[in-house]
Amino acid sequence: MSRFTRYATTSQTLSLTAMEEASRRGLRVADLEDLFLALVLSDQPAGRVLRERGITIHTARAAVEEYRKEQIESLGITADLPPSGDIVFHETRGYEWSKRASDLIGRAGQKGRTADAAAVLRELMNEPSGLITDLLRRFDTTPAAILADLERSSTTPTIRRGGPAPRRGELTGFNESFIPAPMEDVWSMLSDPGRIPEWEPAIAIVESCIANPPFPTDSTEDPKPGEGQRQVGTEWTGHAQTSHPNGKPLRVKEKYRRRTIELLQVTPPTHIAWNFAYPDSKTSPPVITAFTLSPTTGGTHLTTTMNWSGRQGWQSRVSRPLRPLRRFLIWIRLSQISGSISRSFRQAQAPQINEA
Repeated sequence: MSRFTRYATTSQTLSLTAMEEASRRGLRVADLEDLFLALVLSDQPAGRVLRERGITIHTARAAVEEYRKEQIESLGITADLPPSGDIVFHETRGYEWSKRASDLIGRAGQKGRTADAAAVLRELMNEPSGLITDLLRRFDTTPAAILADLERSSTTPTIRRGGPAPRRGELTGFNESFIPAPMEDVWSMLSDPGRIPEWEPAIAIVESCIANPPFPTDSTEDPKPGEGQRQVGTEWTGHAQTSHPNGKPLRVKEKYRRRTIELLQVTPPTHIAWNFAYPDSKTSPPVITAFTLSPTTGGTHLTTTMNWSGRQGWQSRVSRPLRPLRRFLIWIRLSQISGSISRSFRQAQAPQINEA
């Protein structure tokens, strides 16, 4: 990965997460505390260093709320802050960085710096306002201690799981992410076909699979989504989203309104692969989305892989110049999927990890 690509990917990922966190508090400007929260959720060494100090997304959010309350009280104002709610970033618009946060991220990408989350964390630990020092005090640590941990982590080889090598005529993309939830909870989501709409933005609902039910039942009602047989080769039908999260209608061509969803591979609780196809479109190749899970400090390490079958023969040669664009689109899709999974466990009503 080039330095520019690394910086662009890091800044994009941190920006999305930080602005999601700001949206919980009804804000449209993400500041240093939101960047701090985004780094806690990073799958890179910067995030692991913070989590190994006992700083999780839940404890970090609590520290930010406490800090904000103290700042208001220092002005002689006694007032209860409105409670934080769900993430609404994907339903609203008009978000941006504060100038000091934007400048800080820009410095992390300058020549001579690593242009990754570690570079952003170093800049944040050296930020002169005192905000980060105050937040870290609540965890019995200091910016100097965090920087020392970061230096030690830089000498430890990082294991990147990666994805399978693409086969002939196939495009493959993968990304790695940190999910702030126990592995069994993440597995429960990803292995349930009825919950696919929670992480696949293009699908609104998955029909029940009533063939070969996993257990006998006397009920005359159809099983709920996900209650059908979950064996390799079983298929479900998904129906496309017809509106944006904000309720605005979404135009979807008829041939893209229905998708078959096949369970390709399953190895509980570490690996699962789903095949998505458009049965009403002869020109749209199937897409395989696979997940590999492993436990990590504070949550789950998730590797998401997407395989997109390409065209063969002369069609492959004609479409070859479009491959960089397709790889970019796959990266966007993977980011959307991993972001949706993370967001599901960061909503106000989501079950929290035992912090003990």
